[in-house]
Amino acid sequence: MTAKILFVDDEADLEPLIVQKFRRQIGAGGLTFLFAHDGVEALDLLRANGDVDMVVSDINMPRMDGLSLLEQLQASEDHLSTVIVSAYGDMANIRTAMNRGAFDFLTKPIDFADLEATIGKTIRHVEVLREARQKLAAAEQAYAMLSRYFSPNLVERLAAGGGGVDLGGQRREIASLFTDITGFTTLVETLPPEVLGPLLNEYLNGMADIVFAHEGTLTKILGDALHVLFGAPGDQPDFAARAVACALALDAYAEDFRKAQQGKGIGLGLTRIGIDAGPAIVGNFGGARFFDYTAYGDTINTAARLETANKALGTAVCVSAAVAGRVADFRGRPVGDLVLRGRSEPIRAFEPLDEARSADPATEDYRRAFALVEAGDPAAVTAFAALVGRAPNDRLATFHLRRLLNGASGTRIELG
Repeated sequence: MTAKILFVDDEADLEPLIVQKFRRQIGAGGLTFLFAHDGVEALDLLRANGDVDMVVSDINMPRMDGLSLLEQLQASEDHLSTVIVSAYGDMANIRTAMNRGAFDFLTKPIDFADLEATIGKTIRHVEVLREARQKLAAAEQAYAMLSRYFSPNLVERLAAGGGGVDLGGQRREIASLFTDITGFTTLVETLPPEVLGPLLNEYLNGMADIVFAHEGTLTKILGDALHVLFGAPGDQPDFAARAVACALALDAYAEDFRKAQQGKGIGLGLTRIGIDAGPAIVGNFGGARFFDYTAYGDTINTAARLETANKALGTAVCVSAAVAGRVADFRGRPVGDLVLRGRSEPIRAFEPLDEARSADPATEDYRRAFALVEAGDPAAVTAFAALVGRAPNDRLATFHLRRLLNGASGTRIELG
């Protein structure tokens, strides 16, 4: 490293003395010197040379003295380490300089051995400061990057050293949640950019706030779609319950947002949400250059397919039995045994409900009608018909009534 030092002194013979004294360090490339004759000239040189490491300044100089120069240096963003030089008996000015932030002081006549030692000490101090600033900048950059993915309290843990959080690839039990807006691609083709941009940003900001409020990890935003993990990277024993609670909150927000947009004449579609729970490989898979915290495995694929299944079922939120079984006092309605795309074996799925809908008598009517389907009882048609008659907006009940009227039976539902 080459250290660049600015000497500020109005003595004409100082420059050749300094150059002669430090000729070996200068020749070896370890030190470079600049010289100014007063504070005004020093500030001009500093503006032209942004790589100065330290300043050695006399106090008594024309136009701008060393104390005034020091004051300006301390007020700048760089806070250059400054060594003040004054007469041996001028302790009042030296004390003032130290109070104003001078790093050290030298007395005249200058002892060159003392000067060399002081320069060495100051440069080491500068190097420590520079390294600390670089670490701080890197930490701030990492904090900003992590804030895109993780809830604020988890970011604090990561920034503080992890606290047991491992970002490397590992197998974990997690809940995977996907969201998507129905028909959003078509909407994109019809809305002007000045409308689409603010709309999408407002929607995603609101959704992300809910995810982070439930301490979820936002791994991907693809257009209008989100992928969220619970149970990674930090341990969350209640990851399934968090995922369900988050999904219900996301559903409520998305529906309110959709209605607000409809009031503006924008036909925003329903938001669909799917959740599965189980093992997955999670970690930072961005290679050496990129941070890409994500997850792989059947649990991820199943969650994505459950999100898509909502379209056929008429539901907004669909979760697997693996999720429902991990949530104490789970509230929801059985959907059926879904054979998802690319699968041969069905999985039991549920529509989670908030407390109010779970307590609604219509929910118990649905459960009784579904039990008739499970039992193969022909009375299931009548039960679902009565339910749809009382609640025509119940899309899941309508789905079952339609499939029964079309000759289907049982709870196995083939989804392409």
